[in-house]
Amino acid sequence: MPLRRSGPARRTFPAATGTLLSLSALVLTLALPGTAAAAGGDKEPAHPEQDWMGSTIAAHEGVDRAGGSDAQASSSTSSVDGVDVSSHNGNVGWPALRTSGVRFAYVKATEGTTYKNPYFSQQYRGSYDAGIIHGAYHFALPDHSGGAAQAKYFAAHGGGWSKDGKTLPGALDMEYNPYGATCYGKSDAAMIQWIADFVTTYRAKTGRDAVIYTSTNWWTQCTGNSRKFGKTNPLWVPRYGSSVGTLPAGWPFHTIWQYTSTGPTVGDRNRFNGSFTRLKALANG
Repeated sequence: MPLRRSGPARRTFPAATGTLLSLSALVLTLALPGTAAAAGGDKEPAHPEQDWMGSTIAAHEGVDRAGGSDAQASSSTSSVDGVDVSSHNGNVGWPALRTSGVRFAYVKATEGTTYKNPYFSQQYRGSYDAGIIHGAYHFALPDHSGGAAQAKYFAAHGGGWSKDGKTLPGALDMEYNPYGATCYGKSDAAMIQWIADFVTTYRAKTGRDAVIYTSTNWWTQCTGNSRKFGKTNPLWVPRYGSSVGTLPAGWPFHTIWQYTSTGPTVGDRNRFNGSFTRLKALANG
């Protein structure tokens, strides 16, 4: 009689092959930067501590060192000095900044739907305690999860607003993708919809229109220079030179200008476009 193969012998190799394939797929997924899946299904950023407001601007658009110095020297009574900080700044010496003339500050709160700034409490509460008007910002990752999901996460983890006269509306940081394609793999229409989902949800959660931080170059490239948000959302524009330059479409003026990334104590320096009374009005809503 011919010999028969036993059942277990026939099942061993396919099962082992399937296991190896599953493990390989898992390793590949975890190895790709910025693509690790979080418990809720959204992707986790690979290096959020390296992503702060303007961290990709200089790399893509350059820095006019001389222009930044000129801008700092040209401060006038019709503007207010401010800073923005994130985890890469660590614990911030707010009293010294207040003494130097800083009157407002934005603190990075979140990125995507998984990251929270570990220094947020010291930076956010510390600025408030030093008598500095403060606000929080969210570093957007449009290819990681939806705009509405990120707005909810932001509002729930530091991005809320209160009518205390010292809290600015939250800001949405839209800039070059630190993990890949400049426009996060989205068409102009898809990017506009993502931003709309974020700002609409944020307003529903807080009652305020989010400030939009973006450069004219990125906005033109990734939204087709959309005019959609100019009448509702204050503009925060980065340009490291002697003037604010051409603004994105739809905004007749800017609200905040990030004019250098090399200031004393805290590098990122900003100027509010108006008097201190108008800054307080923005805080009060």
